[in-house]
Amino acid sequence: MNAQRRPSLIASGLAQVGACGIFLIRILRALPLSLRYLRETVRQVFFVGAMSLTIIMICGLFVGMVLGLQLYHTLSIFGGTAALGTVVALSLYRELGPVVTALLFAGRAGTSITAEIGLMRATDQLDAMEMMAVDPLAYVVAPRFLAGVIAMPLLACVFNALGIFGAHLVGVNWLGLDSGTFWSNMTSSVDVWTDVMNGVWKSAAFGAVCTLIATFQGYTTPPTSEGVAYATTRTVVFSSIATLAIDFVMTAFLM
Repeated sequence: MNAQRRPSLIASGLAQVGACGIFLIRILRALPLSLRYLRETVRQVFFVGAMSLTIIMICGLFVGMVLGLQLYHTLSIFGGTAALGTVVALSLYRELGPVVTALLFAGRAGTSITAEIGLMRATDQLDAMEMMAVDPLAYVVAPRFLAGVIAMPLLACVFNALGIFGAHLVGVNWLGLDSGTFWSNMTSSVDVWTDVMNGVWKSAAFGAVCTLIATFQGYTTPPTSEGVAYATTRTVVFSSIATLAIDFVMTAFLM
């Protein structure tokens, strides 16, 4: 019984990936038409970006504080506490900033996008748009997709800034590391194009993938309350898995 179900599960998963790829092509084709609805795009950037700042800033601050505390004690074993700022900055810019921001984005903004589009499907609003000759992909989906791609790198930058600030609070103000040493080693070791832009490209890719999954799950969900609930759960699960998988691939290529 289980042996018979495995091929069907694999086939179903591959079919979902293929359908999501076709959905991405449809979104890209609708992007030029979505430029008519620039106000909607700006509204979505505010919704998924500015409305996510609180959780991004708080989590970034505490992640930086934990990093500073853990790395200080680890580096003190080797007498390398002066490199605390460098290690924290590289960890945040290259990996933790984009990845943790994407996971938080999927949990906060991704679920909201899925639920909103899913409710539009359940209440026949998308069908009503088609009857009025308004393309739902251009008016509803494409602005949210663009907003995710634009907002994610900005949110990652805010996360990184608060993370470095949190590490500075712990390392300098609490543990007594020299402030000049903290900043000078960081600025001399971190390269804008190699390290910072590495995280920017990753965060832009994560924004595209997380928003694609969120819009796809909402757009294709069954028009029931149970269907919307399951779609919201799938958005978080699939976005998290896709973020970590793409992070590995991009790290292998960018490094």
